[in-house]
Amino acid sequence: MNCKERKPYDIVRDILKVIEELNTLKDVDAILDKVLTEAREMTSAEAGSIFLLEAAGLRFSYVHNDRLFQGDDASKQLYTDFTVPVSEESIVGYAAMTGKTLVIDDAYALQGSEPYSFNKKFDEDTGYRTRSILAIPLTTFQGKIVGVMQLINARDCDNNVRPFTQDDIQYAPLFANSASVTIERGIMTREIMLRMMKMAEMRDPKETGAHVQRVGSYTAEIYQRWARNKGVDELTIKRTKDSLRLAAMLHDVGKVGISDTILKKPGRFEPHEAQIMKWHSVFGAALFANTTSELDRMCMEIALGHHERWDGNGYPGRVDKDLSQVRELCTQSIGGEDIPIGARITALADVYDALCSKRVYKEAWPEEEVLKTILEGRGTQFDPDVVDAFMEIQDVIGAIRKKFQETKE
Repeated sequence: MNCKERKPYDIVRDILKVIEELNTLKDVDAILDKVLTEAREMTSAEAGSIFLLEAAGLRFSYVHNDRLFQGDDASKQLYTDFTVPVSEESIVGYAAMTGKTLVIDDAYALQGSEPYSFNKKFDEDTGYRTRSILAIPLTTFQGKIVGVMQLINARDCDNNVRPFTQDDIQYAPLFANSASVTIERGIMTREIMLRMMKMAEMRDPKETGAHVQRVGSYTAEIYQRWARNKGVDELTIKRTKDSLRLAAMLHDVGKVGISDTILKKPGRFEPHEAQIMKWHSVFGAALFANTTSELDRMCMEIALGHHERWDGNGYPGRVDKDLSQVRELCTQSIGGEDIPIGARITALADVYDALCSKRVYKEAWPEEEVLKTILEGRGTQFDPDVVDAFMEIQDVIGAIRKKFQETKE
């Protein structure tokens, strides 16, 4: 909490520095986390949330609450899924509808004459007490609203809840508007990834948007727990998690290079068909062979290695650096920690989701059978430490499955 008197020049300088840091992030979730963290630091807010504008309304997209959410519970809350209408019914809906920042000193002291109302349900369910609120439309410099950020319960230097100050009211919207461009870019990046997978879905009906969203989210959250178990510093975790979610979403993009005869077969593959299918790992990696960024490198590693096994019996095995020259698979095995960590985690995430999902050739497995299979593969198919991290965050895994459900079977 920043209790020092700050000059306007220093505040603006810090805002510009944070915007520069935001421009290094790629995934929208990482961007929202950074935006909310910095806005709360700027205003000494105890909690906050961000809603992004979609066709159906304002979709709940990110949340912090230092009083209520810690550890796994904080991650679980990120996958809560609901939408608020852009209307006078709610505080965030009104802010989006009017494009105006709302300043509320005490949510429980609203007179009832306001066009918007405060929904007490969250407080009643959790025992939390919302008082001061600053609801800021996330508006780009072109005037486009991409969402609403709601900051809750500003605190003074004695940690008592206070109203938001004039400096808060002046500078937090300035920061929010500057950050809106980065948020919009993050949304576009996610959409590009989903469109790439939509192309794969047109070829292979099993590759749905919900599937890749789940695998990307599973991978990101398992990595976070794995890395914390290993003592990795939080900055490295956040930066890696940023790219890992996107890269894992593209794990099967190489299927665009496989024949429709095989991809759209309604049953299980014959042995020779399964051998052809294995090439999707090489085709996917080849798309990112000319790496120009850390994200490209991670996409290549995951596409190539997400069917490798910890015991070395996976595919495609060790391949030449020039992926265009590969003529044979599995001539030399690769296993253990020689498999990049992103691929080791995505391997588990992909198998878990496949077993939990209905396919034309099988029903979804019961959860207990899926977990039993994962545990049986610990140390053979899967990295033992990755399995342990996965088992430790089952509440988060369940929340992801609930959020990204299939819209069709």
